[in-house]
Amino acid sequence: MEQVSEQTPLITNDAVVLGILVLILAFVFKTSSSKHPFFRKFYSVVPSVLMCYLLPSLLNSFGVISGEQSGLYHVASRYLLPASLVLFTVSLDLKEIWKLRHKAGVMFITGTFGILIGGPLAILIVSSFAPEIVGGAGPNAVWRGLATIAGSWIGGGANQLAMFEVFQPDPNLFSAMIAVDVIVGNIWLAVLLFGAGKAEKLDKFFRADSTAVNELQEKVEKYRLSIMRIPTMPDTMLVIGVGLGITGISHFFADIIAPWIETNAPYLEQFSLTSGFFWLVVIATTLGVLLSFTKARELEGVGASRIGSVFLYLLVATIGMQMDITAIVSQPGLFLIGFIWVIIHLILLVIVGRLIKAPFFFLAVGSEANIGGAASAPIIASAFHPALAPVGVLLAIFGYAIGTYAAYICGILMQMVAP
Repeated sequence: MEQVSEQTPLITNDAVVLGILVLILAFVFKTSSSKHPFFRKFYSVVPSVLMCYLLPSLLNSFGVISGEQSGLYHVASRYLLPASLVLFTVSLDLKEIWKLRHKAGVMFITGTFGILIGGPLAILIVSSFAPEIVGGAGPNAVWRGLATIAGSWIGGGANQLAMFEVFQPDPNLFSAMIAVDVIVGNIWLAVLLFGAGKAEKLDKFFRADSTAVNELQEKVEKYRLSIMRIPTMPDTMLVIGVGLGITGISHFFADIIAPWIETNAPYLEQFSLTSGFFWLVVIATTLGVLLSFTKARELEGVGASRIGSVFLYLLVATIGMQMDITAIVSQPGLFLIGFIWVIIHLILLVIVGRLIKAPFFFLAVGSEANIGGAASAPIIASAFHPALAPVGVLLAIFGYAIGTYAAYICGILMQMVAP
């Protein structure tokens, strides 16, 4: 995720910024477990994970820190995210995860289709009362920039850059679209995090049969209790060693595979197979799943998923510091298109979700696997339960695979309806 900003933040030292982010996380988790009436009432309305995300975004918005100038998001997404995926999947019950495939798949495809048709519909709606917002000619045609957002929202960064190469928007327009991508996408992430805290009420609205999801959670909890013990120092170091060690192995092979494919089979770029980040996520997840068939599975008893959650929440905080809510004021028209686009995506998900009686979990993860990709889909999934994080990752990988195709179709449709 990137963001365009010209202001120098009050704090530029990443060591200080990291300290602030960790203190924010410590404050949120301490207060969310407090028995004080104020905090109990506050967190009954606002989920704690949402605060871990929003507080850094406020510091970024008001110029205290800068998500653009900091290198912390890159570190968290490249080092801590793969490690957390390994630690979440090491205790995976693959047979139980497989039971979730039908409704998870339907909601993911629905989310993809919602993005695909949402862009053209948003242009049609806005052009009906403000055609100048969605106009432009040549490289400055707004639809060209919006096509790059479609790449990001269906796949990820690699798909977005592929759309940039295909449709060739003006670089300044592309910069504005990155801001729309980041701000609207992050606000949507905040909405989903809020919804995760209200999952039971939302499941009643969807008349959901959440049996499979609940069974998975119960089995994981039962297994965890059966192997749980007080971790020793060697236990903790082994957990961290497995997480970061597999991350290192994943980087090693990703650095070999991605350049080799780019050189020898460049046409595979359309599947994101030339993206190092894609291979990093795939390899880390695969190795974590393989470890779940070994004795490494017992690492869950000494806190594997808890340490994985620490890594993931650090990522949540660094994603939060990417959002500058004041940017909405600078080009409100473009943001209006983005918000309408996401609302269309949501409406379609809600309709299909009610029809198939899908739990809100599937709506949230299916949506974020598209719009957020591999970096934030596991965040949404783990907000429901740490054991569910791999579901988000697996769906996001499908997004990478189809992102370029779907975004290209979306771009052509937007070109057809643009004034």
